[in-house]
Amino acid sequence: MTITQQDELDGLKTIGRIVANTMQSMAAAMEPGMTTRELDAIGQELLEREGALSAPRTTYGFPGTTCISVNEEIAHGIPGQRRLAEGDLVNIDVSASFDGYFADTGASFCLGSVQPQIDRLCRDGKRAMRIGIAQVGHGKPLAGIGNAIGAFASKRGYTLIRNLASHGVGQALHEDPEEVPTWPTKGDRRRMHDGLVLTVEPFLSRGGRWARSGAGDEWTLYSQPAAPVVQYEHTVVTTRSGPIIVTLPG
Repeated sequence: MTITQQDELDGLKTIGRIVANTMQSMAAAMEPGMTTRELDAIGQELLEREGALSAPRTTYGFPGTTCISVNEEIAHGIPGQRRLAEGDLVNIDVSASFDGYFADTGASFCLGSVQPQIDRLCRDGKRAMRIGIAQVGHGKPLAGIGNAIGAFASKRGYTLIRNLASHGVGQALHEDPEEVPTWPTKGDRRRMHDGLVLTVEPFLSRGGRWARSGAGDEWTLYSQPAAPVVQYEHTVVTTRSGPIIVTLPG
């Protein structure tokens, strides 16, 4: 989507606030013993209260309202009977639509105390996302996002999942530009333009390089090789003065 007028930006900010509030409320409600289905039900109630629709469910027939991925699951986890436990690493990904506009956000949360290296991975995952967002601006190269994130990851001794990319969003859950690498690339000459809406969502890992499907279902993705992975995601609007983050709680 390319925003050309104020009411479009206002609409995007409305759904951005809804998904951000939903994700944060779900994270605050997490507790040991809760199933991921029960956590998803909280998200469903919050979205319905706002009149918003789950984007993965309406777009792809995903069997849940939100994606909840625990520990070895790194993305697109289906809410179910899995019970959360102290020390779990839980990724909550909320995308939804309202009044024709779509927004997408996600974050990894630690349930209680975790190992120091996982806590560090979470902090650095947030930093990687912010570094990527800082590259968003009119006329800037799309590849600059992944190149900056890649430099940070390499310096800190991390790897990046290289087949889960950022993407355009706004009038649909996934739209042009359909793949925006959050890892270093060469030969990509695309540039951002004023009003372009996209996500920035690096998957930072302690050894993982690819996302693969498991044997259990067609949705849930796992790290290959097996390693801890975190993801942090915002929906942003490109402007001549830099990025506008629309997925902020409020």
